[in-house]
Amino acid sequence: MEPIDVFKALSNETRLNILKWLKEPEKHFPKQQAHLPKEVSIKGGVCVGDIQEKAQASQSTVSHYLNMMQRAGLLESVRYGQWTYYRRNEEILHQLAHYLDTEI
Repeated sequence: MEPIDVFKALSNETRLNILKWLKEPEKHFPKQQAHLPKEVSIKGGVCVGDIQEKAQASQSTVSHYLNMMQRAGLLESVRYGQWTYYRRNEEILHQLAHYLDTEI
């Protein structure tokens, strides 16, 4: 984990909201959760299109945000057919909490 990359990724309200929404995908994306492919539902994840709809931003903007958050290690993705599903990387989030607790 590179803290500066994580902090940059979290310095945008929409990106921060995406991370919050993915903490409880059943609550924030209930329609999608009911129709997840079995391979995805086992691991969890939310489709880019559903994140885009909730964020009310363009597809290119949301893709950029998700890519930035994934590069920072905050998100993991799984590809199923033509769709990509994103979920939080809880291990990195725990490392971030530890870093904040011990270093800052």
